[in-house]
Amino acid sequence: MKRQNQSSMVEFILLGFSNFPELQEQLFGVFLVIYLVTLMGNAIIIVVISLEQSLHVPMYLFLLNLSVVEVSFSAVIMPEMLVVLSTEKARISFVSCFAQMYFILLFGGTECFLLGAMAYDRFAAICHPLNYPVIINKMVFLKLVIFSWVSGIMVATVQTTWVFSFPFCGPNEINHLFCETPPVLELTCADTFLFEIYAFTGTILIVMVPFLLILLSYIRILYAILKMPSTTGRQKAFSTCASHLTSVTLFYGTANMTYLQPKSGYSPETKKLMSLAYTLLTPLLNPLIYSLRNSEMKRALMKLWRRKVFLHTV
Repeated sequence: MKRQNQSSMVEFILLGFSNFPELQEQLFGVFLVIYLVTLMGNAIIIVVISLEQSLHVPMYLFLLNLSVVEVSFSAVIMPEMLVVLSTEKARISFVSCFAQMYFILLFGGTECFLLGAMAYDRFAAICHPLNYPVIINKMVFLKLVIFSWVSGIMVATVQTTWVFSFPFCGPNEINHLFCETPPVLELTCADTFLFEIYAFTGTILIVMVPFLLILLSYIRILYAILKMPSTTGRQKAFSTCASHLTSVTLFYGTANMTYLQPKSGYSPETKKLMSLAYTLLTPLLNPLIYSLRNSEMKRALMKLWRRKVFLHTV
């Protein structure tokens, strides 16, 4: 194939699961259902928390921000992924690929910090219940949320701009389902050693450091739960924290395997499956984990539903 440089590279081809054409139709149906359920579940959380005044407290406002991130994350990835699965070789323009990578990094980085902030919120609520209103006051909450979003924007801006500053040489086929950094970087024809050092260091700081802080928070939380005299109190606190920890483990575990792996660490198909774990499952499971296992969310949802029914019957 004729070599191409960055200036003449106007599009990429996303291969998806083209090696398994017999699976693509079934995967399209499965992913479409996952996408619709993800949008509906997170949209319900956003609407319920926005409309119900009793949920305007840090715990649920963090969850509101997380749901906004999940909806946006899915909207950036899933439509293009469905196009890839519906065609043998899906084309994506250079600009669209840049934009997709940018928003994947933005929402992924923001989610890392939001999950860390949510762990700190639970730590303060369970380990220091009397001082909780002071520790997580309105100003602290705003600072944590703003820091999470600004950090995501900074990570996305630096990393995406750097990746697309490299010259790209043919072939232009990305052996992936969307424009994620590792498979796109494989198409560059320049020395990426400095970028790889930056990316590895950045992943440690953005993914591993919050993850370790979350684990430390939950060790303290577990210790505090075990000291609670009431069995009911222990069960309620453990249930709330188990939901968050499940989400954290799924997101951080698969993200770490994707971004901290060596170039020859896994086969392309394995890399695709690991990417699907945190791009599909985490946005899908978060609303199920946080709403179905949370009595206050269920009460607020029923309250809004009864209000709607009442208004229709009047």
